[in-house]
Amino acid sequence: MSKVLHATLIGGHGFVGRHLDAHLRSTGWLCDLIARNDMPILDRHYGHVFYCAGLTADFRQRPFDTVEAHVSYLAHWLQAAKFDSLTYLSSTRVYANASSTAETSTLLVNPELAGDLYNLSKLMGESLCLQSGRPVKIARLSNVYGEQMPSQNFLSEILSAAARLKTVEFFTAPESEKDYISVKDVALALPRIALVGESGIFNLASGKNISNQMIADFLTKSGVICAFQPNAPAIKFPRIETKKVESLFGMKTCDLVQDLPSLLQHYGEAL
Repeated sequence: MSKVLHATLIGGHGFVGRHLDAHLRSTGWLCDLIARNDMPILDRHYGHVFYCAGLTADFRQRPFDTVEAHVSYLAHWLQAAKFDSLTYLSSTRVYANASSTAETSTLLVNPELAGDLYNLSKLMGESLCLQSGRPVKIARLSNVYGEQMPSQNFLSEILSAAARLKTVEFFTAPESEKDYISVKDVALALPRIALVGESGIFNLASGKNISNQMIADFLTKSGVICAFQPNAPAIKFPRIETKKVESLFGMKTCDLVQDLPSLLQHYGEAL
């Protein structure tokens, strides 16, 4: 009889956490969800911890909460909790301005830039994990999409406007592009990362960028009027290296363009 695997999800009520919880339970894991800011109990064993807590779109307005979620609260778990592994969810945003997106690359940050507070806090959390001496994994996630995305999410805002108003205005240029990964692929990959013998950093991304123009082309074919704000900035994120997870798990990811019809239908049904 195989041993039942035990997972503890910190931030399990968020977008990624909810999908991860559902996937783990469907595959036979025993899952516990930790309420925000609950401290670890010293004599309890937490199995495989997935640290999904964090801020995204509103980090600029909540700098102290961002550091608390990405670093300070994490420190309590690394110091006090008993676990088989802890997988910390970070972001491929940390590759901004880097010469390479391989997991071993040297990264650049500027504390004078408000947007880099997020990157700095995630990197501090990563460093704390890796220097803790504990069995840890770092999952750097690209832009995660799927049903029930947060409302303050670029793709969520675009699809919601398309479904409700049949018109969309983009505030970044048509050639703006970034990597997207399905939350289904994330939920599949995280348990594999937790159970693999190798520690360290793992990029979770599709490995290819999708442009605003590609999204607009789909919407236009679906009867949505698309416009780009005049002189909108072109924001191009680097393509993310995915060789590590591909070699370990043979991982193939969903394609956002192919998933756009079902996503638009989901937002239409939610009206």
